[in-house]
Amino acid sequence: MWEQVTEMKSSISFKADSVSCVGTGALARPSRAQLGCRRPRHLWIRSSRCLQAAALALAVLIFIGAGDDSARFKDLGHRMMCACGCSQILLECNHVGCTYSDKMRDQLQAALDKGNNDDLILQGFVQDYGPTVIAAPTATGFNRVAWIMPFAALAFGISFVVYVVRSWKNRPTPALADGITIRRGSELDEFRRKARKETDL
Repeated sequence: MWEQVTEMKSSISFKADSVSCVGTGALARPSRAQLGCRRPRHLWIRSSRCLQAAALALAVLIFIGAGDDSARFKDLGHRMMCACGCSQILLECNHVGCTYSDKMRDQLQAALDKGNNDDLILQGFVQDYGPTVIAAPTATGFNRVAWIMPFAALAFGISFVVYVVRSWKNRPTPALADGITIRRGSELDEFRRKARKETDL
């Protein structure tokens, strides 16, 4: 038996000597040369997943870029008013035979095709049609008042209503003339009973 164990040890040591290992000790792993320079399977899977993720990201970017002009057209079209005087948003103007809305939409599309940014497009429309073409006032200069006033008026109105309600609630009881007393308790109930009896309620 002892001979079999020593024989196994020598065959193991022979195999370990014939295969040079990276590292030292009993848990040394074989080198890449011994594996035939093959990459492990999990590295192939990881690299293919990275390629798939890159292809997906590229497709998303392409689709976002394709819808960018139409989204900007809708956004800018809803930020401008039609110049015909109908007081409607440019893209929602439904006047029959409105000459301004078609012209303004074409002008907006041409500006988008040129690659102009949003501020430049809006400034061009303001120069052509005046400041009333912008649906919401800009938050610069005197136009800030148009943004602040509705909130200030709302706050003033709420505080005024609260003040009036509190003043009504906290007003003193009216003074009575001399000799008049307000009946309370059972006397008041007696007067109510008599009033109901006389009025048949």
